Amino acid sequence: MNWKNTPFTKIFGTEFPIIQGPFGGKLSSVELTALVSNAGGLGSFGAQPFSREEMISISKEIRRQTNKSFNLNLWVKDRDEDIDLFQKEEFEKVIKIFQPYFEETGIEPPSFPLPTSPGFEEQVEALLDIKPSVFSFVYGIPSENILEKCRQLGIKTMGTATTLDEAIAIENAGVDAVVASGSDAGGHRVAFLEQAEKSLVGTFSLIPQVADHVRIPVIAAGGIADARGVKAAFSLGADAVQIGTAFLATKQSGTSNIHRKLLFSENARYTTLTKVFTGRLSRGIRNRLTEELHEVQHALAPYPLQGKITGKLGAYPANTEAHPEFKSFWSGQAAPLLKHHDAQVFMTGLIKELNSIM
Repeated sequence: MNWKNTPFTKIFGTEFPIIQGPFGGKLSSVELTALVSNAGGLGSFGAQPFSREEMISISKEIRRQTNKSFNLNLWVKDRDEDIDLFQKEEFEKVIKIFQPYFEETGIEPPSFPLPTSPGFEEQVEALLDIKPSVFSFVYGIPSENILEKCRQLGIKTMGTATTLDEAIAIENAGVDAVVASGSDAGGHRVAFLEQAEKSLVGTFSLIPQVADHVRIPVIAAGGIADARGVKAAFSLGADAVQIGTAFLATKQSGTSNIHRKLLFSENARYTTLTKVFTGRLSRGIRNRLTEELHEVQHALAPYPLQGKITGKLGAYPANTEAHPEFKSFWSGQAAPLLKHHDAQVFMTGLIKELNSIM
């Protein structure tokens, strides 16, 4: 088979069926997005933390660095349902849990009410003005009206599914492609029909199920870090692959040097699913915070408020390298396979090896 000529490349117009996973939490970078697109794949930028003005500015910079297609990613469900029930009394209970860590670091805890985050409605209006080649989304499916506007503007769409039911719902909504994201993937588990804890299907179980039931291109994501993983995904019915951790580990990503170093260390063998950092289930490298607070995850703040608390503690590696034992070092389960520190070298080597084995 010609691995480069798939339903995905025909619809999305890329040279290769390789997508760089979009990173939330300000871990995406313009440089990485443009590099992957320029190399013939689809570069992606996670716009979840950004305001309308920031999204427009970022997109202009991406377009200065590439004239190829790129993908902007948003979170459809931008807040948990029970967020309105989280009042000062509940906030103080969560702060009490984290008080020893704030005292240890000498950091002042946040005060109530917590700051707000950019919302999906504002962000998607910005996206429609930006008109990226591709709009990918997680935690749900945009409204029929938004998807129709995307079609009118020539924006291709990709929805992320963690189960077969979600993949079918995405196809039924008229989305152009589905990302089948297995539970071995790093970062947030983006389930939307059931709780994330009930939607933990491994990548190589999920791909053939989705491929057997939908007609739109299937993009495999989770646990893919080298040519062997790509070949396996294609043999199970995928039309493209989305690679996250292997790109996150490169010098061009937006994360910190300490995060990159950890991804290439023995620590990356040991990941866990945790709600500690954001209030939503996510996969990252185990550390002191994930282990000590494992039993109280049910008592934490809803998304995105939990992230405001841990963010004050310095949980996000893109912002500071201090206090690594309290940071969210996102990582997929394939991290022990990582070899490349440079995205260009990784992309070139991956394509060369795929040309050889496929």
